[in-house]
Amino acid sequence: MNIAENLQKIKLNLPENVSLVAVSKTKPVSDILDAYNAGQRIFGENKIQEMVEKHHQLPKDIQWHMIGHLQSNKVKYMAHFVDLIHGVDSFKTLKEINKQAKKHNRIINCLLQVKIATEETKFGLIQKEVEEIITSEEYNQLKNINVIGFMGMASFTSDINQITKEFKSLKTFFDHIKSNNSNIKVLSMGMSGDYTTAINEGSNMIRVGSAIFGTR
Repeated sequence: MNIAENLQKIKLNLPENVSLVAVSKTKPVSDILDAYNAGQRIFGENKIQEMVEKHHQLPKDIQWHMIGHLQSNKVKYMAHFVDLIHGVDSFKTLKEINKQAKKHNRIINCLLQVKIATEETKFGLIQKEVEEIITSEEYNQLKNINVIGFMGMASFTSDINQITKEFKSLKTFFDHIKSNNSNIKVLSMGMSGDYTTAINEGSNMIRVGSAIFGTR
């Protein structure tokens, strides 16, 4: 199957409320254009330099999502165009995004990355840290960022029960925070191998790469 057919197959089974981020990292501009011409408008990259280069070369109605681990000193390179940053895992990074957004007179949408996996290698904030950040006075002073939800990555395992448990825990936390905060709307969970499970557990944004573009 080609890229357009892969996209169509995924979208046919996607609930209306679920956004699809096509993860285009390492893929050439020609592949992204194939997906674009098939109607896809949201693309995710995990390296800022690569995303900046692609932004220059591709249509300007594309929404670029930064999905990789983010170093705060790199934020300045994408602050003028990035649509959503998925992996904010420290208050320091949030403050830097706010600072760079202000320079461009923008408000940048962000997701706080919540640690749900048992693996030590996964980045993210624990739930208590998230609550401390979003209830702090300093956070309320940040006028150029808009935290609209959470992102989580499940453990890299074939144990579907473990993955389900991790997604379920983040959905419970998302609902808890959302009940007191009308800004919280996006729950980004699920990738090529587990997005069906993620949707079943309440995800409304999935990040899919290899199922669209083929293996890297």
